[in-house]
Amino acid sequence: MHELSITQSIVSTVVERMRDAPIKRVKVEIGKLSGIVPDAVHFCFEMATAGTTLEGAKLEIVEPSGKGRCRDCGTEFETSDPLPLCSACDSADIELLGGQELRIREVEVA
Repeated sequence: MHELSITQSIVSTVVERMRDAPIKRVKVEIGKLSGIVPDAVHFCFEMATAGTTLEGAKLEIVEPSGKGRCRDCGTEFETSDPLPLCSACDSADIELLGGQELRIREVEVA
């Protein structure tokens, strides 16, 4: 389960940046095409924060949808498929514009 190592990385990044400040809430963006299962990150969060300044903090996850642009016809569209086809011309030559994000958006200090 790579979500455990991802969650541990999120926690260590927040601890490193916020030092000894007690953390109340962490908001993370996990794109729908990222390959990361948000429920698994939620499951791992309590274990990963134990004994840190994030212990007891609330985890909020925002899931931006996938977006693509066809390189053949220029159509932009939303997708939940990591290997999408253009909704207008069925081309597979797609540039992904969104949905692969993994970032810490906000940290709220207690």
